Amino acid sequence: MTGRTLKYARSIPLALGLALAPQLGSAELARLDDGALSDVSGQGGIYLSGDVSINELGGPIRNGYFGGCEEVGKKCGARVAYRLKEDGGWFVLDDIRGSFAFEGLTLKVREINDGFAGDGQLFNREVVELGLPNVVRYNDVQFKLAGSSTARPTDPGFRQTDIFSIEMQGDVTLEGNLLVFPTGNP
Repeated sequence: MTGRTLKYARSIPLALGLALAPQLGSAELARLDDGALSDVSGQGGIYLSGDVSINELGGPIRNGYFGGCEEVGKKCGARVAYRLKEDGGWFVLDDIRGSFAFEGLTLKVREINDGFAGDGQLFNREVVELGLPNVVRYNDVQFKLAGSSTARPTDPGFRQTDIFSIEMQGDVTLEGNLLVFPTGNP
C-alpha cells in the first residue's frame, strides 16, 4: 500500500462510525408489558448528596438563654435533649450550629442470611444499609455535650453542666456501611 492508500484505509472505520451514528442515536423506546417487565432486574437504592446548615446565625427563639450568635452570654444554636432513664437527668447536645456537606451516601435494603460469616446467629431478614460517603466536609460545626436537670432551659429548676465543647472544620473520611436492624413485626 502506498502512503496515500494507507491514509484512506485508516479513515474507513471513522467514516463508518460517523455514518452509523445517526441510526444509533435515533433508537426508539419501546413499551414493556407486564410479562417482559417481570424479566427485568436492576439495583434498588438511593444515592444522596447534601449540604446541611444548622443555625449558623442563631435560631428563631430569643429569650434569656437563646439569642443571636453576636449576643455575648447567649446560646445561638439548636438543642437536642434526651433521657436514658425515666427518672434520670437529661443528656444534651447544645448550641449546635455550622454546616456540613457530603456526596455519595447510599441507602438500600439488603438481606442477610449467612450468620455474618460465622460471627453470629442466622438472621435471615432484611436490613437497611447506609453506605457511608467517602468525604464529609465540615464548616464551622460546633456543639456542646452537657448534662441538664431539665429538657428545656425555660423549665423550672433548670441547671446545666457543660462537659466539653466540640468544633469541627475540614474533611472527614468515612468508609464502610452502617447496618440498621429492624425489630418487631411491621
